[in-house]
Amino acid sequence: MAVEWKKAVVKKKTVWAEGLFTLTLDVPGVKPFEPGQFLQVGVADGDNHIHRPYSVGSPHGRELDFYIVLVEEGELTPRLWAMNEGSELDVSERAAGSFTLSKTPEAKHLWLIATGTGLAPYIAMLRTEQPWQRFEKIIVVHGVRLYSDLGYMEELRGYEENGKNQMKYIPILTREDREGILRGRIPACLDDGSLERAAGCQLSAADSAVLLCGNPQMLDDMEAKLGERNMRRHRRKEPGQIVLERYW
Repeated sequence: MAVEWKKAVVKKKTVWAEGLFTLTLDVPGVKPFEPGQFLQVGVADGDNHIHRPYSVGSPHGRELDFYIVLVEEGELTPRLWAMNEGSELDVSERAAGSFTLSKTPEAKHLWLIATGTGLAPYIAMLRTEQPWQRFEKIIVVHGVRLYSDLGYMEELRGYEENGKNQMKYIPILTREDREGILRGRIPACLDDGSLERAAGCQLSAADSAVLLCGNPQMLDDMEAKLGERNMRRHRRKEPGQIVLERYW
């Protein structure tokens, strides 16, 4: 099916760190979608159209957020990085993908685990009432290299402070030490117990639903480690605890 494009204009550009940014777009006409789904974002290049899928970092609306990291050798992200308020680009009319809370099993605890810009779909989810109404506790785990790479940290800490212990935000750094922040890869923090200590609860098949998004090595390693805890991918005909989103 051919992609139907809607014209978008950059309303705001938020730079979290060099090459790490959010474009807030004014884009009327996008069909309703669920938080966690993705849209195509692109630009015309002569007779060609360069576009890529991006999870939307906000719920459906006229203003949509896209959380992007610059890939210097890439075809599209250098063009997006160069954009500022008023720049024009294209967004697909319809979203796709099944990385949504409607595809997530019921559980007592919801674990939202991401690396890098894999955080985007969780931001969209947390900006709605659904996760807060469905789950007793929400644990957001965000693994990045450096402290400066922790996009949306202020928003996430705001949810934690205002959520009356319903949410726990756990940033993790791989290349920098910071007081009060875990150091290492997410799977290693699960292995040594520091992740669950920080969360204040256990990651278990009995009471956890786990969403994983980001680096493919993290996804593979976490799925294997969760498998050792009798946790498996959630499917309609084979209920489980894990829902995955692969960016690449």
